[in-house]
Amino acid sequence: MATTLLFHKPYGVLSQFTPEPGSRWRTLSDHIDRPGVYAAGRLDADSEGLLVLTDDGRLQQRLTDPAWGHWRRYLVQVEGLVSEEALGRLRAGVMIQGRLSMPARARHLGEPDLPERDPPIRHRLQVPTDWLELELREGRNRQVRRMTAAVGLPTLRLLRTAIDLMDGGPPLDLQGLPPGAWRHVTTQERQRLTRLLRPGRPSAP
Repeated sequence: MATTLLFHKPYGVLSQFTPEPGSRWRTLSDHIDRPGVYAAGRLDADSEGLLVLTDDGRLQQRLTDPAWGHWRRYLVQVEGLVSEEALGRLRAGVMIQGRLSMPARARHLGEPDLPERDPPIRHRLQVPTDWLELELREGRNRQVRRMTAAVGLPTLRLLRTAIDLMDGGPPLDLQGLPPGAWRHVTTQERQRLTRLLRPGRPSAP
C-alpha cells in the first residue's frame, strides 16, 4: 500500500531530502523520517505550506500534471496595495517567462491568522503591504512570485494552504498541521487519492 503524507513545509526548507552543495537551506530529512516518499510538486525554499509526499509515482504525476486541473490555493503577502485592476489581470493570465499564465482565481484578503514566519518578514515602514488569495492550476517555476511581480505587487510571503482533488470533496489542507509537522493521509483521503488513478480522461483545465 502506498505511503502518502501531508506536510506543512516551513520557510527555509527545500522540497527534497538531499542537501544541495553549498546551500544554506534545510531539507525534508530534518522533519520527515519516512524513507521512499517524494514531494508531488514543489515549493521553493522561501515559500511555506502544504506538500503532498508519496511513494506512488503515478499519484505524483496525477497531482502535478496541469492537464488534471487540480487547483492549488495560496495566501500571498505582497508589497503594495491590491487593486481590482491587479486582481483582474491575475484572473485573466499574465505574461511570465514568455508565456501567458493560465486563468487563475484571485481575491483580496484581510490579514490572515497565520503563525509568524521564522525569520519574520522585514517590513519597510514607508511601503504598505497587503494580502491576496490566488488559486492556480499550473505550477511553473516561481509562478506566484512572477505573477504578482508582473502586476506590480512583489511577493513578500507565500504559503500554499490547499490542493483541490476536483472530486467534489473538501480540498487537502493544512488544518491541524503547524509548521514543520506532518501526518499520514486519512483512510477517506487515501480512498479519494486512489480514485485519481482510475483510467479516464483528465478534467479540462
